[in-house]
Amino acid sequence: MGVPKRKPSRSAQRKRRASNSVLNLPQLSVCPQCAAPFVPHRVCPACGHYKGRQVVNIEAY
Repeated sequence: MGVPKRKPSRSAQRKRRASNSVLNLPQLSVCPQCAAPFVPHRVCPACGHYKGRQVVNIEAY
């Protein structure tokens, strides 16, 4: 296994670590029933619709 000849600088270490910790947030779609944002290919948490039909009953508080 290769061994580095020099110690990486603090800025090089921090740049490498910073690029690994970037969050990948899920892209959101707009529900055609209630216009609330939701994650694609999942049931809408606001109204309970999926692919144009009611899948989950969401009761108002």
